[in-house]
Amino acid sequence: MIKPDFTRLRKALLRQGEPDIVPFFELLADREFVAAATGNNRFPENLVQFFYESGFDCVPMGADIPYRLKMLSIRDTAAFSRGARQFSDENHGIIETRKDFDAYEWPEVDEGIMADLKEVVRFLPDGMKIIPYFRSVFENVSFLMGLVPLSYALYDDEQLVWDIIEKLGGNMLSLVEMFVSGPFAAQIGAVTLCEDMGFLTGTTVNPEFLRKFVFPWEKKAVDLLHAHDVPAILHACGNLSDVMDDLIDYVGFDAKHSFEDKILPVHEAKRKYGNRIALLGGVDIDFICTAREEQIRAYVCNIIETCAPGGGYALGTGNSVANYIPLENYRIMLEEGRRLGAYPINLQNREVMP
Repeated sequence: MIKPDFTRLRKALLRQGEPDIVPFFELLADREFVAAATGNNRFPENLVQFFYESGFDCVPMGADIPYRLKMLSIRDTAAFSRGARQFSDENHGIIETRKDFDAYEWPEVDEGIMADLKEVVRFLPDGMKIIPYFRSVFENVSFLMGLVPLSYALYDDEQLVWDIIEKLGGNMLSLVEMFVSGPFAAQIGAVTLCEDMGFLTGTTVNPEFLRKFVFPWEKKAVDLLHAHDVPAILHACGNLSDVMDDLIDYVGFDAKHSFEDKILPVHEAKRKYGNRIALLGGVDIDFICTAREEQIRAYVCNIIETCAPGGGYALGTGNSVANYIPLENYRIMLEEGRRLGAYPINLQNREVMP
């Protein structure tokens, strides 16, 4: 096993040249998958075990502010089922009106949010760092209001949307301040803002809304991270071609995560944006769930060949280690990444399955 060393992932995040090997990166790993992979049900001990044994230099750790939300649920049919899967109610929210806003009880941003992170620190091996991730401004406002009521409110009561986002943005900055100045600051290697704001062909809302309401708060968070020399990662699903320049040049994210082949394959993102922002992951979720071993090996080889040269890349899935990904397929991806990922990248004389 290669000894973990967060400096190699940091080098990739900051596009500071080629590390010794292509590092790995994931936004998160579902607890059911982690338990199955490790044979250990003790969270978060097993989370650290999973990423350490898988060859990562970091442990991603959720640290969301516990907003009270209106969620829906459906039976989880994944291979490593959690029983029920929750998702946002796009048609209804817990805050749809000014009256709802005035009555809403906002959670405290305090060290209780760091409870799981504190436990991760107990098990963290030398050389590894923690990368907290949390829902940022747009995700939270769309969850709190519901996407449909949010869309109506932008026309009927824009001030309500602004007031909610002001509260969310202020809380986000308080959370980031806890990461960079709190008792575990030394163990935090980077921070991921989760901001799903797109779908197959474009952004979920008008880009001008994002520029007016969302990006200024994201910039404040990124500036705060950079002031403490902490890289800022954006996890965002969907087609963001209309706002990528804003995210890179204005907000200032160091790295972008979440890629889907039918929107923008990661090797195309590398060609288009790789000299301006680091690219993370990119092994398409649908592909890794359905492909055969030889297909996965060839696919990973192509990604490393096109994305790894020059640095600024880390290998992983296009979204997350979901509980419906076949465990063996995931292990094949990591195995092939480690086999081919030593710098300088030279695949010409390597055996690659067709």
